[in-house]
Amino acid sequence: MKKRCRYCQQFAALTRAGETDYPYYADYGPLWLCAPCGAWVGCHKGTTTPLGGLANAELRAWKVKAHAAFDPLWQGKIRRDKCSKKNARTAGYKWLAGQLGIDVKICHIGYMSVAECQKVVDLCAAIRERKA
Repeated sequence: MKKRCRYCQQFAALTRAGETDYPYYADYGPLWLCAPCGAWVGCHKGTTTPLGGLANAELRAWKVKAHAAFDPLWQGKIRRDKCSKKNARTAGYKWLAGQLGIDVKICHIGYMSVAECQKVVDLCAAIRERKA
């Protein structure tokens, strides 16, 4: 599996923190790293499957903000509707895809751009304001 970097178009390599000091100081598992530009993405636990697209520091920061805004919404659905995590998360991403005007099949914060992550933060803030 080859991963091409969205920034410099070079290929990322699968590595571990034990093999390099960048980007982790501790070993949290394998990650895909683009050495020429420093973009990286971690992997799903126990796999080499990336958690999303390669990201630079700015995009990683926005992904964290987007998850911090979005995740409480679908997590609240679990408590409110007594549904499973999978069903709540699926419903959340379906709503988000509709709001963003994109296909639900490609709607995942891990693959979004900075602008899309900013939009997620804004959309979720508007939902919280309506509930307040």
